[in-house]
Amino acid sequence: MGFWKSIFSTPSTTSASGTLPFEEYAVIGVDTRTGTEAKIYFSTDRNIDLYELEELCDAVGWSRRPLRKVKKAIEHSFIVASMWEVRGARRRLVGFSRATSDHAFNATVWDVVVHPEFQGKGLGKGLMKYLIDKLRRQDISNITLFADPQVVEFYQGLGFMSDPEGIKGMFWYPN
Repeated sequence: MGFWKSIFSTPSTTSASGTLPFEEYAVIGVDTRTGTEAKIYFSTDRNIDLYELEELCDAVGWSRRPLRKVKKAIEHSFIVASMWEVRGARRRLVGFSRATSDHAFNATVWDVVVHPEFQGKGLGKGLMKYLIDKLRRQDISNITLFADPQVVEFYQGLGFMSDPEGIKGMFWYPN
């Protein structure tokens, strides 16, 4: 089966284990030993195990954040998008992103993370397109994000522009 054979085209209501509502998926391979398909599913369910999310963030070298604050950030996000690898009955969080919004015009994307084993396969792009699609379906027309220099090109490939109107962001941080 092709890698992108069914991404964004085959809705499903639950995972193989019946525990998470999944929406779209991509077949990414077949385990030759067991014949089990490996699939990537996308979800907007915010019921995410915070320890599993922390392991994902650790895998990419992010600094640890207090779990109570991560939980609060998720609860107060406009949309949470997650990406899961499913092999048989086993599922694993392999991608995550979220967006905050004024619920009318603007949204800002935060915390985009893809496990290193799944980077370079187009899945980060898939996760971002999934999140953007969810925002656009809510009639959000202005989507912003902050990007480290090493990932600016990735976001440009998705249509993001640096300072499209010459607006310079300003920040306030406590001393």
